[in-house]
Amino acid sequence: MQVTLVALDWLKCHEEVLWKKVDVLHRVTLQWGCYTRPLLVDSVTGTILDGHHRYHVGCRLGLKRLPAVLVDYLVDESVTCHVWASSGLDSLSKQDVIAMAESDTLYPPKTSRHVTEEAPPPIHVDLKILMQESD
Repeated sequence: MQVTLVALDWLKCHEEVLWKKVDVLHRVTLQWGCYTRPLLVDSVTGTILDGHHRYHVGCRLGLKRLPAVLVDYLVDESVTCHVWASSGLDSLSKQDVIAMAESDTLYPPKTSRHVTEEAPPPIHVDLKILMQESD
């Protein structure tokens, strides 16, 4: 899995977040001065598949870019979409996720769970780099 820096304003959420978790992650990110885990993002639409909390931390910090692993979500069979048991949904398709990201509403927190065959690599991307516009 290759990590790429993507424009924060290109990214689209499909799910709400738990703000207490964003608060904690914000403090930890400032303490470390870097991102240590990339987001998982659809390369076609910019839909965030995993990393909504990290995205909101980036927004709070005024970052211009975020580290992401890009996948062609609708065709990549190594990325699967599941629902959390507590979501109240029986199923959720990849098309449902994209449609929600392109709509004006969001699923509740912890609705979707995306699994990849390969774990994203550990990273260390300094916040100063993420504050810069792309080259």
